[in-house]
Amino acid sequence: MRITVYASGSSGNCALAEAAGARILVDAGLSLRRLKAFLAMDGLRPADIDAVFITHEHRDHISGLPMLEKYHGLPAYALGGVARRLEYMLPELAGCVRPIRPGESAVVAGARLTPFETEHDTPASAGCRIDTSEGAMGFCTDLGEVTGTVEEALRGVKAALIEANHDEEMLRYGPYPAILKRRILSKRGHLSNADSARLAVFLAANGADTIILGHLSRENNSPDLAYGTVKAALDAAGAAAGLLVAPPLGPLSAELLEKCPA
Repeated sequence: MRITVYASGSSGNCALAEAAGARILVDAGLSLRRLKAFLAMDGLRPADIDAVFITHEHRDHISGLPMLEKYHGLPAYALGGVARRLEYMLPELAGCVRPIRPGESAVVAGARLTPFETEHDTPASAGCRIDTSEGAMGFCTDLGEVTGTVEEALRGVKAALIEANHDEEMLRYGPYPAILKRRILSKRGHLSNADSARLAVFLAANGADTIILGHLSRENNSPDLAYGTVKAALDAAGAAAGLLVAPPLGPLSAELLEKCPA
């Protein structure tokens, strides 16, 4: 069971979930050329991917999708609202993206892919949970607040990629214009390190062994600051979950092994 993050940030987002023979790509915000190069490092090709899930239509999550569909025709899933926006923005994707409702599961190579709604500055946005015989994984970035819906969807996952976008002080006193700061800090913006820490503690208390922090802002955060904030919260809660920080461009792999009986 493994999560590999190929890109995570405003320049691109793409991760691969692998477990029990299933391979699901979460977002396609990389060029096809670069994605193929990353896959080749593990001896994989686009044809080895069983499906793609698109969280929302912002360019840093979909830039590679048209070429991926044109040349490989992979099954792609998204919330209905996201699928409609994609077809409006990119007519060449008409008929390529299968709409799926929040809480509804699609079976992909024996895995269950289940999207859940998130609050972000777009008409529709989602995270996803992937359940397999080896355990569950969660993917949740690009959201302004952790709602009860998010917590319930991620409860019991073994590993998760979650957002730690900004340090609030760096953002408030940084160079961004006021309107952009307000958007990021809003409930439809992005999670701060403190928000991410609270979510990480919840995940660890509910069974997560590995947590990956992603979508860090280059201007308003740093890997050390994000890691330190979240790790301090996990330590204070007595949580033993492993913690990693995804770089803007990977790959970063986290392999999860079954625990041996005591």
